[in-house]
Amino acid sequence: MFRSPKAGFLCAGVWALALSALLSSPAWAQLRIGMPSGFTGSVAAGVKENAEGARLYLNAVNARGGVHGERIELITVDDQFDPKTTVEVATRLINEQKVLALFLNRGTPHAQALLPLLTEARVPLVGPSTGAMVLHEPVHPWVFNVRATYQREAARAIEHLARIGMARIAVLQTDDTFGADAYAGAARGFAQAKLEPALLAKFPREKPDFTPLARQVAALQAQAVLIIASAGNTAEAVKAIRAAGSLAQVVTLSNNASDGFVKLLGPHARGVIVTQVFPNERSMTSPLIREAMDLAKAQNLPGVSPAMMEGFAAAKVLVEGLRRAGPKPSPEGLRDALEATRGFNLGGLSISYSPTSHTGLDFADLSIIDGSGKFRR
Repeated sequence: MFRSPKAGFLCAGVWALALSALLSSPAWAQLRIGMPSGFTGSVAAGVKENAEGARLYLNAVNARGGVHGERIELITVDDQFDPKTTVEVATRLINEQKVLALFLNRGTPHAQALLPLLTEARVPLVGPSTGAMVLHEPVHPWVFNVRATYQREAARAIEHLARIGMARIAVLQTDDTFGADAYAGAARGFAQAKLEPALLAKFPREKPDFTPLARQVAALQAQAVLIIASAGNTAEAVKAIRAAGSLAQVVTLSNNASDGFVKLLGPHARGVIVTQVFPNERSMTSPLIREAMDLAKAQNLPGVSPAMMEGFAAAKVLVEGLRRAGPKPSPEGLRDALEATRGFNLGGLSISYSPTSHTGLDFADLSIIDGSGKFRR
C-alpha cells in the first residue's frame, strides 16, 4: 500500500510525541513510597520490624497484581534517627525519587521536622511511627495517623499501676518533644489516680548516663518506673536500675514493642510491661492478626511482632488510599482519597478520616514480656 512521505512524517511525529509523553510522565505512576527512618542507631530494631511488617502486606498486594495494575515500591532510607537528616533524605525522596508519599517514619522530633516539607511539597505522610499529639491536634492536612497517641498509652500505663496498688511511681523521660508529649498523658493518669510521681527526671536523648538516676529510683524504693525513651536508651536504663538494686516494675511505651527491644534487654527482659496499640500479635481471634499471620506463613516468616503489626496496619491504610485514588494517582490525589476514607475495616478495627480529623485508631493495651521473650497480654 502506498504511503506518502508526509504521512510517514506525521506517523513518526505522533510516535515521538507519545514517547516524549511517556518519558516525561510523573514517576508517581510507579507507586513509589518513601520511608525515611532510623535503620541505624537506638531505634533500628523496631524500625526494621516496622518495614518488615509493611513489606509483608505490600508483597502480598504486589503478588496479586498491585494496585490498578501498578506495583508498590517501598524505598527505605536511613535517617540515622537524626531530625535534620530526616528532612534531608525525605527531600531527596520527594524531589529525586518522586515518591507519592512518605511513610512510617520513626520519631516525634523527626515527624515534626517534616511538617513544613509536607506542606511545601504537597506530599502526604502516612502512618508515622509516633503517637505524638502534635500530629493529631491541630489537624495537619498532609499527615494521616494510624496508631493511637502516646498520651493515651501513658495514661493507660499509670492507671494500670495505680489500680494494682502501686503508689510510688518514678518517671524517667527523654528530654525532647517525644518525652514531653508522652509525659502529658502520664500526668493525666497520675491526676486520675490522685497521685504524684515519686520522681520525674529527664535525660538527654544522646548518650545519657543512667547510673545516678537509677540510684535515685532505688533510694526512693520506687515500686514502678515508667521509662519514656527509645529502645536502646530504655534498655540501658533498665540495666542501670537493676544494677542499683531496684526491683521496681518497669513500664515503657509501644515505640519499644519489638523483638529487637527484647534482645536489647537480655536477661532483664522478663516482667517488663510494654504498652501496645494493636491487638496481641498471637491472638487468632483478631481478623487483623489472623491475616498477618497467614501472610507471614505464606512468605516463610516465623510470625509477627508488635512492631511488624504497626507496619502491616499502616501499609493496609496506604494501599486503601491508593485504591481509592484511582489509576496513576498524584500525591494530592492520594491525600484527597485518604481524607475521604470512612469506616475502613482494618481487620476488626475501623479507621476513618475527615477534614477535621486525621486521627487513627484509639486502641491501647498492655503486655508483659514473659520468660520466652514474647509479649503476653
